[in-house]
Amino acid sequence: MENILIAGATGHTGKRVIEILNNSESFNPLALIRKEEQRQQFEDMEVEAVMGDLEGDVSHTMKGIDKVIFAAGSGGSTGKDKTIAVDLEGAKKLIDAAKAANVKKFVMLSSMGADDPSKNEDLKHYLEAKKEADEYLKESGLSYTIFRPGALTDDLGLAKVKVAKGSLNERGEISRDDVAFILVMSLADPLVKNITFEAIEGEESIKSALIELSQLG
Repeated sequence: MENILIAGATGHTGKRVIEILNNSESFNPLALIRKEEQRQQFEDMEVEAVMGDLEGDVSHTMKGIDKVIFAAGSGGSTGKDKTIAVDLEGAKKLIDAAKAANVKKFVMLSSMGADDPSKNEDLKHYLEAKKEADEYLKESGLSYTIFRPGALTDDLGLAKVKVAKGSLNERGEISRDDVAFILVMSLADPLVKNITFEAIEGEESIKSALIELSQLG
């Protein structure tokens, strides 16, 4: 089994990722936590937790790790300083740590609109941080997948999507369930390797959509 470190494990999407991985025969999830009191919730699930703060030192967090899912974020409503500290600098630190540890793949949860932050004034600082983190990952030399979903909902996942390499050029929503499933699917090699894509709710099954994206190269 491959060991998968999940940054943002305590978030809504991160928890869903942990649950999927925990029921997998291929992957063993490890939750990145920044407070000791967060450990118990994962121990209850029989999931190992790794202490590490994205605003501090994370160089030690990659011991025995095969792949990484970065689903951490300060959220679109936080101030610019916090966004830069977590979504940008925190991501860059984890990318550096992953590269130093020869991690096999880094899956980044980004955001629709990160290709051109100037189009969304309300979320501009957030999208700028996401864009810069995405570019840093692309240039790192790591094998990567960058996934940019539409607006997240808590609706039940339908496992049906509309995807496009680069930009979809349309707005839409997608459930956190489906986002988590896509992040986990992206761990598989050689699915969506070194590809940036957007996704919203649609008509095509997630599995076939990702396979088609992978064939685009």
